[in-house]
Amino acid sequence: MSEHLTLAQIDQAAEAVRARLVRQPSVGIILGSGLGGLANSVEGAVHIPYSEIPGWPVSTVQGHQGRLVIGELEGQTVLVMQGRAHYYEGYSMPQVGLPIRVMQRLRIEMVIITNAAGSVNPDFSPGDLMLITDHLNLIGMAGLSPLRGPNLDDLGPRFPDMSQVYDRQLGKLARQVAAEAGIPLREGIYVCLAGPSFETPADLRFLRMIGADAVGMSTVPEATVARHGGQRVLGISGISNKANLDGETLTTHEEVLAAGEIIVPRLIALIRGVLRRL
Repeated sequence: MSEHLTLAQIDQAAEAVRARLVRQPSVGIILGSGLGGLANSVEGAVHIPYSEIPGWPVSTVQGHQGRLVIGELEGQTVLVMQGRAHYYEGYSMPQVGLPIRVMQRLRIEMVIITNAAGSVNPDFSPGDLMLITDHLNLIGMAGLSPLRGPNLDDLGPRFPDMSQVYDRQLGKLARQVAAEAGIPLREGIYVCLAGPSFETPADLRFLRMIGADAVGMSTVPEATVARHGGQRVLGISGISNKANLDGETLTTHEEVLAAGEIIVPRLIALIRGVLRRL
């Protein structure tokens, strides 16, 4: 597959998914590292392994199951990605954006994008949820954009506006749900780095200085593609480790997965509540 996606390649993947749909999904949900548990509560689920969808990037990371789960959740038909692919796994940015392109071809108008993120804000603790209010697209600024290459005019404009990537109404809904359910919900700016190495203390102090609250290796490419195609986006980070601004603690992927145990029940409650009120 060349680095740039063609509409034909996107449609081939979309057809493979459409052929197995029982109902038209209205919401797409992407589950990050260790957050796959939500997919288990989808009712009447159809499972499609990523390996059965042409061109779909397959997750190679522990904590990402690598399949679509399509069914009912809180009265909505949802298409859930149980695990995602990342740029650091060797995929091109447009390939990382392919799942969102497929959702657009399936006429899914809203996406909930979740991730496990490291805290940059020293006030945040592992297990916290953070509503993403905006992002810092560091890798995009450096030229790694999922929109690079010929513009797909059928899907969106050459120069898409990014002033409100994360939908304000959906954010308001998430705040209401969290307040009513007693779920602590932080808010802040998510910054995306390429990975796969975790950040140095100097990296983190720099990110803090430029306004980041949480850092991860996903979400921003997907949100960028979603906005290009006119989808509404709700972004939620599960804070998996403390801000290591002084270099005193080691960060491990195991720690990220362990924090998922605390994050998942809160995330399920929040997403279910949002779906219920749509």
